[in-house]
Amino acid sequence: MQIGMIGLGRMGSNMVRRLTNGGHSCVVFDLDAARVKELEGIGARGTSSAAELVRALDKPRAVWIMVPAGNPTEQMVRTLAEHLEAGDTIIDGGNSYFKHDVRRAAMVAPKGIDYVDAGTSGGVWGLDRGYCLMVGGKREVFQRLEPIFRTLAPGEGGIPDTPGRKPTTAELGYIHCGPVGSGHFVKMIHNGIEYGVMQAYGEGFDILKNAGSSNLAPECRYELNMAEIAEVWRRGSVISSWLLDLASMALAEDPSLGNFTGFVQDSGEGRWTIQAGIEEAVPSPVLAASLYARFRSRQEHTFADKMLSAMRYKFGGHVEQPTGG
Repeated sequence: MQIGMIGLGRMGSNMVRRLTNGGHSCVVFDLDAARVKELEGIGARGTSSAAELVRALDKPRAVWIMVPAGNPTEQMVRTLAEHLEAGDTIIDGGNSYFKHDVRRAAMVAPKGIDYVDAGTSGGVWGLDRGYCLMVGGKREVFQRLEPIFRTLAPGEGGIPDTPGRKPTTAELGYIHCGPVGSGHFVKMIHNGIEYGVMQAYGEGFDILKNAGSSNLAPECRYELNMAEIAEVWRRGSVISSWLLDLASMALAEDPSLGNFTGFVQDSGEGRWTIQAGIEEAVPSPVLAASLYARFRSRQEHTFADKMLSAMRYKFGGHVEQPTGG
């Protein structure tokens, strides 16, 4: 198939490479002309604007947007809507808020433009591993674009089928989730779960690291090799996962993780997951705690900490210890 790709960052450029390797024709645009030129070197057709990209595509056109969520995506959808025609499709593969997808789909619908939200997971490894795709939109549009999704997805990858399941496209690494917004909704929950899993690993390894603390009885102190532990857990353990694979790689490179400060950002999906739980009256204390832990990582000492110290002093005369005390 032929497809336009706007946004040639780490994921967008690798998606173009994977699609090109799979025999598809890619027309590309990015504000950074050097990225466009780089992909021209592998056979993509470069353009210098969204309008030029649209003109370079055959009808019915399909344009995949891979730019940051929020205003950049909003402005690009509006720009494309000025140039696309009935029967064309906009695919948002970023981490947009699902309610924005619903609004944008309604915005372009009067022109007969279809809107697809493609939750995309795979990160910088997607070129080789493939991308897990969770797609929302009209089923007939999904089916028309399916060759694109199939090429980007990992395929079976040697993973055994789940007993009792009749295989679908899920076994290949992509699914049609439902109407517009559902793809990004599923991806949002995926990332919310990711927060919780990562936090559990982080806290567990922190306890392992401090197993030799002077606060412990001498006979219960352990100097543990965390790189070894991470590696052994990868093999046959019930908590093995790709995230653990990555943690093991990081610990093998530097057991002290000295290149990291521990200032952990959140990209929005965790907040939206908690909000969805609130709207549905579904308790999600683990996911909420993992989000708050990221907030906490950015502060050396908070006002809440000061309040705790003040209250402990007032009710029990507990004197705040110096840092490290």
